Order: sequence, then C-alpha cells, then structure tokens
Amino acid sequence: MIATQAWTVDDLAQFPDDDGNRYEIINGELHVSKQPHYDHQMVCGRVAFAITGWKKEAKQGYVIPAPGVIFAVDNAVAPDVVWMSRERFAQASGPDGKLHAAPELVVEVLSFGGRNEARDRELKLDLYSRWGVREYWILDWRTRQMEVYRRQDNGLRLAATLYAEDTLTSPLMPGFTCLVSDFFRDLTA
Repeated sequence: MIATQAWTVDDLAQFPDDDGNRYEIINGELHVSKQPHYDHQMVCGRVAFAITGWKKEAKQGYVIPAPGVIFAVDNAVAPDVVWMSRERFAQASGPDGKLHAAPELVVEVLSFGGRNEARDRELKLDLYSRWGVREYWILDWRTRQMEVYRRQDNGLRLAATLYAEDTLTSPLMPGFTCLVSDFFRDLTA
C-alpha cells in the first residue's frame, strides 16, 4: 500500500493565488479545480444578489462570495456563496480573513466534470453535514434546478428538489423568497 500525503491548511498557503485554480482540502485530500464557466459565475452572483436583497430588509447577517472556510487543519474549502448571521460571523471570522466555523447556509453551483459534481454532491455534503451547516443549496445551471438540504437528525438531508418554475424559501431567512428561474435567466448555455 502506498501512503498518500495528508494535506493541511499550511500547504494551501504555498500555492499561488493567481494561477486561476481553486485549492481545497477535504479530509486531508487536495482538490484542485479550474476557473469555472461564466454561467456558473453568473448564477453565483444572482444567488448572492437575492440573499443580499433579503438581508438588506432583515439586516441579520452577511452574504460572502467564495470565502475561505477552515473547519480543521485538514478541511478547508471555498464554497461559492455563504450566508452567515452576524452572531456567528463574530465568532467565526479570523484575523487571516477566513471563516473558522460553519456558515448557516452554504451554496455550491455545480461545475463541469464528474469529479467536480461528486465533490459537491458527496464530499462537501458530508463535510458540511459533519461541521454543522444548517442549510446547503446545490444549483445546476445546466439543468436549471437546485437541491435544498436542511439539517435534520444531526445531518443534512434532502428537503426539496426545485425546478425553474418553483419558489425558494428558507426557514433560516424568514421572509426570503425567490423564483428559482431568477438564478438561471439569460444564461448562455
């Protein structure tokens, strides 16, 4: 059996910031992904915009695109969008500019490739479930649908699969409502 290297957040500091890659560590395993498709990025922006619109009314937290989230030395990821209450942000934000606790809401928009999808649907779902994320949205801009996972029985469980004609609400964000189609309008693909 060949031993593999267990990667840590200290290793992440050695990678370049400007090479167009995203470096994440899940359970000590290094995951590298390329810069995503612009439709992916447009969906991320629309999700952040929708939550920000609600947040302005509620003034209860922060919407942060692509933050560094460090759960442990061997679990450091960069979700596409997070929402974090003011209270949790005060406890989680570190002097390194990273979050050191689970956001209440994590959003991942799927990227091309089986490995990328498996990372979001399996590895990150498990990671976010173990570390206390309360709600996890996975959006697929190619099929124009999303999955909503909510904390139940100490883990994240699929609560709904929503399609373009559906309306998204969240118990985390009272009064938040958004048509799923708003996330996917005017995409090029």
